[in-house]
Amino acid sequence: MTEVLLMADVKKLGKAGEVVKVAPGYARNMLFPQDLAAPVTEAARRRLAKLEAERAKVREEKRKEALAIADRLKDVSLTVSAPTVDGTRLYGSVNVTDLVAAIEANRGVKLSRHQINLPDQLKEIGTYEAKIDLGSGITVPFKVWIVEEAKAEGAEA
Repeated sequence: MTEVLLMADVKKLGKAGEVVKVAPGYARNMLFPQDLAAPVTEAARRRLAKLEAERAKVREEKRKEALAIADRLKDVSLTVSAPTVDGTRLYGSVNVTDLVAAIEANRGVKLSRHQINLPDQLKEIGTYEAKIDLGSGITVPFKVWIVEEAKAEGAEA
């Protein structure tokens, strides 16, 4: 077994900065070429400290960006109109993509559909609570109001 210093988090092996024992072939053929680990030396420890400082700086930048977006999304409330079958049940559902488009139109913030967490499917008229996950541990709660879509004048059912 060979001891290596992990330079990055490796699934099922350890976190960055840990010294772990691995098979020599795994270290030589997998970890070293992908720069996931280095031999345990003082130079590798200094390099790891430098990498951690750079990563901390990047994390802080991302956190500042997330806080700025959270400030723009504060107190967001969406009203979505959708056609209904019987006045309460929706014909289909309101999905995350609809909410992303509504937020972009309402606040001018581009989000990924993976950032929105819905408690359940939106298939009935009513008020729902949802959250936007901006990363870095920052979430923004918001309300979704689903109302019946107004029918056009003179339209037959």
